[in-house]
Amino acid sequence: MLEYFWLIPLIPLVGVTINGLFASRFIRNENVTGIIASGCMLLAFLIGAGAFVQLAGLPVAERNVQIELYDWLDAGVAHMHDNEAGVTTARFRVSFGFQFDELSALMVLVVTGVGFLIHVYAIGYMKHDPPDPGYYRFFTYMNLFAAFMLILVLGSSYAMMFIGWEGVGLCSYLLIGYYYQKKSAGDAAKKAFVVNRIGDAGFLLGLFAIFFTFGTLDYDGVFAGAAHYSAGAGVLTFITMMLLVGAVGKSAQIPLFVWLPDAMEGPTPVSALIHAATMVTAGVYMIVRSNVLFSLAPTTMMVVAAIGALTALFAASIAMVQNDIKRVLAYSTVSQLGYMILACGVGAYAVGIFHLMTHAFFKALLFMAAGSVMHALHGELDMWKMGNLRKTMPITHKTFLVGTLAIVGVPGLAGFFSKDEILWNAWAGTHGSAWLWAVGTLVAGMTAFYMTRMLLLTFYGNSRMDEHTEQHVHESPPVMTYPLIVLAILSVIGGYVGIPANLQLGPLAALHERIDITRWLEPVTSGTRAQEAPGTGDEEHTAAVAAAPLQIVGAIGEPVTVVLQEERSEQAGHQDHTAMEWTLMLISTAVALAGIGLAYRVYAGGGVADEPFKRFAAPYRVLWNKYWVDEAYDAVFVNRIKDLGRGLWVLDDALVDGTVNGIANATLQAANASVEFDTRVIDGSVDGGAGVFWSGSRVLRALQSGYVQNYALIISVGVFVLVSAYLFF
Repeated sequence: MLEYFWLIPLIPLVGVTINGLFASRFIRNENVTGIIASGCMLLAFLIGAGAFVQLAGLPVAERNVQIELYDWLDAGVAHMHDNEAGVTTARFRVSFGFQFDELSALMVLVVTGVGFLIHVYAIGYMKHDPPDPGYYRFFTYMNLFAAFMLILVLGSSYAMMFIGWEGVGLCSYLLIGYYYQKKSAGDAAKKAFVVNRIGDAGFLLGLFAIFFTFGTLDYDGVFAGAAHYSAGAGVLTFITMMLLVGAVGKSAQIPLFVWLPDAMEGPTPVSALIHAATMVTAGVYMIVRSNVLFSLAPTTMMVVAAIGALTALFAASIAMVQNDIKRVLAYSTVSQLGYMILACGVGAYAVGIFHLMTHAFFKALLFMAAGSVMHALHGELDMWKMGNLRKTMPITHKTFLVGTLAIVGVPGLAGFFSKDEILWNAWAGTHGSAWLWAVGTLVAGMTAFYMTRMLLLTFYGNSRMDEHTEQHVHESPPVMTYPLIVLAILSVIGGYVGIPANLQLGPLAALHERIDITRWLEPVTSGTRAQEAPGTGDEEHTAAVAAAPLQIVGAIGEPVTVVLQEERSEQAGHQDHTAMEWTLMLISTAVALAGIGLAYRVYAGGGVADEPFKRFAAPYRVLWNKYWVDEAYDAVFVNRIKDLGRGLWVLDDALVDGTVNGIANATLQAANASVEFDTRVIDGSVDGGAGVFWSGSRVLRALQSGYVQNYALIISVGVFVLVSAYLFF
């Protein structure tokens, strides 16, 4: 399968072609349309899984398989810069090529695996009776979205990444605005598109800077060239800052996070796809893929960590008081993305991808379970109009419970392992600090609170539904519940691929030896591909080499004691390290349990009919209004840009159009005067002369009658006149 990995992003395009061109005219069957789209995702997943297994069987140094399909762009030689040695140039050549390494292989499994489950779920969620004539559009867009995301993660250069980057931005616009008849959906789609364009502008500047610094956009060439720069180099700081702007837009971080909560206007499967496995994780993937550059820019790393921590805190606080079940999950997504960005900022790139993977499982599960609730309640989103659904929707309830426990970080579930690793690296990582850990731990408690609140308001307590809705509540069909069950299982076992060091005991230690996501990603996240170490395979030889320094020192004498003391010191340091990790793990777990306990104390029971925290009017109003960020953006940016546009319109109308129209009017008046002069003087003179001759010709013509008697009469009169004149004058 490994030699066919390049087919992975192309297979969903087959679904795009079939459903996009033929479904509306020839297929006209919702089930067939959904099966075609889902089947393409399943086939892509199977090829990806087979390629993953084959890649894992290769030596570490060979786990980077690349293929170049064709030359995409060859724009000739570009002038880069001048230096003492002369003019530096580089050929701007971009190949349409893919690469399959540890990172892209893992991302492919997440995108295609979770994407396939979402596609299957969407068959039931989007089914209409009577059929929706636009139904085929939905699955066409979904397949197109997946194809662009796969191009993004499989591309072998920043140029290929940019294709996928812009493609998912376009598809997000199409999918968020799928219900185009709704003004709110159209506005949300435009908002997502515009805000992402802001981030993309920074990303594009970063790509320009990369090419004019390294002379290429290929990953291998860029990362090899970066080795010639020292840490903190200004050009690397600029490049990474620009790339960060792109990540902030795509992964919805402060200050460009505002588009993602509004994206809830799209269908729930779209929310699950965008917020779990695809678009919003693109920024995290880009930072991890560019870790060589970011690691050489400590200032940028500090900014990345700060943005991630503040975003996680900011979004979690807003989620604590929202009533819309999808908006709570949307702000939760923003917060969890902050966790991933925080992990990247402290240098724990593999941990960021680890949380990306586990988050894909439980967040897709939560969105789809929320969609199952909406499906049963005829589109209802307000949690205060739900309650006691666990009895009528047992599968949805149980899977939602698993997803909630996973994201909260209950020990043993997927979210616990990845969250704990982020918090530990926030404390002890290369760029970690106590305040980053403190913010992350506080966010863990807030996450536990708002997720437990959502669980209790939706599935427990007394029913707050109207009588008609309550009578028709039912469990979703199997095509929707089976994907929930699969994701629930993954939300339980998914974290065991990254067992923390202090939990590597007994069977967990044996499992860690076989499966470790950090070790798997190390060739990518370490910045250099590990070379296969030469060796004999003889354990005794290995032990002798390891003991040689001690034997040499022992031959000298006293230093043996020093070495032994250093070994004891390392052991003591490791014990302190383990003790601290245990301490921090227990603290974060306790904080999460405290959040669960607080939410249970406030919202458990059947007597809660309205938000209890409304009694704290000022802070509640701030959180309910989301810190008035949208209003501030409208006041500072949106409305001012509108004012600028109106001012430019007035300037254009008064000055530019006024000048043009004035010249046009003057020309028109001159033309009218010219016409008048031509008509009255020129044409008048000509026509007047012609009139005189025409009138005279009428008289003369009358004389030429052709009758002899008339001529004789005229001659007689003429003779009479002449004779009379002679006689009298």
